[in-house]
Amino acid sequence: MEQVSISVGECVSLVNQTLEYAFPTLIVEGEVASFKVNQGKYVFFDLKDEEATIGCFMMIFSLRVPLEDGMRVRVQASPKLTQWGKFSLTVREVWPVGEGSLKRAFDLLYAKLDKEGLFAEERKRLLPQLPARIGVISSKDAAGYKDFMTILGQRWGGIDIQVAHVQVQGTGAPQQIIRALNYFNEQADPVEIVAIVRGGGSADDLAAFNDEPLVRAIAASRIPTIVGVGHEVDTSLADLVADVRAATPSNAAEILVPDKREIEANVTHLVGGMIRSLEAKVSRMYHTVELQMRTVGAILDQQSTRVTNKFRSLDAVLTQLNPRTALRRGYALVRDSGGGMIRSQEVKKGDMLGIETEKYHIKTEVKDVERKNT
Repeated sequence: MEQVSISVGECVSLVNQTLEYAFPTLIVEGEVASFKVNQGKYVFFDLKDEEATIGCFMMIFSLRVPLEDGMRVRVQASPKLTQWGKFSLTVREVWPVGEGSLKRAFDLLYAKLDKEGLFAEERKRLLPQLPARIGVISSKDAAGYKDFMTILGQRWGGIDIQVAHVQVQGTGAPQQIIRALNYFNEQADPVEIVAIVRGGGSADDLAAFNDEPLVRAIAASRIPTIVGVGHEVDTSLADLVADVRAATPSNAAEILVPDKREIEANVTHLVGGMIRSLEAKVSRMYHTVELQMRTVGAILDQQSTRVTNKFRSLDAVLTQLNPRTALRRGYALVRDSGGGMIRSQEVKKGDMLGIETEKYHIKTEVKDVERKNT
């Protein structure tokens, strides 16, 4: 059999073609060693265990979580033979594995983002009191999503809810959630709130919500956000960067809308209190008016009595001054021939006078006039 000679470059290309065909993607788990970043864009590290070490290379933009030596990670990579004859893994994604590594990655990223002010309370916004349109990012198959929707419907109805169905765990979850968040933010008539919810799970299950690009996307959202991920004891960076953090998906629903039964009870109580207060005011006004009317009546009675007494006094005086009263007492009225009243200085001898008594009209002639000495 004739042997064919190939060049070194052809050999490397042939090996890479074989690797690409046989192992297009590998998931490899190990411990990080010799981690470094060159020129701010190239990432190099070794992945090792008790038996072997493999060199790894990736671009900085593909690194979604902070790494450091000693962390246990799982990488998605393609095997490759470099032109220098060194075998390595070209890494597309990397994520921490195990509670210790996940915690360390969380702490490193938290410190980085906290220094930038992404968790500061002053940058967080208030949620609308009673939103009419809500955007929800979750997996429709997840129990947490179903709890969220059930409680939302029980507490308040008639809300326009737009749901973006996404993966909520695994390597593809962060990017799907980012795309959904961007979709809501790019709408011409956006929703009032975006709720990102997911039920409980292990630290590995919830690791997607500690993804740096996702955390930054939530911080950059122009729509207020609420994040309810995991159980009450679980804390993710997505929780911390959101405008409002909910302990669970159910708690997120409770925060978003009030309980209509509580509102009905409060309204009934308030209306009842207003009615009772109004009735008390009307009663007080009635008693006040009644008292005032009594007072006015008493004053009018007093005035009436005084007027009556005054009238009687005047009537008595007028009665006394009435000439008829004088006639009844035996006096007489003297008039001249024309019927006018006369005074003694006007009377002279020979005048004809009319004399009126109580019962008679007498005509007489003056025989003599004598002035009285006063």
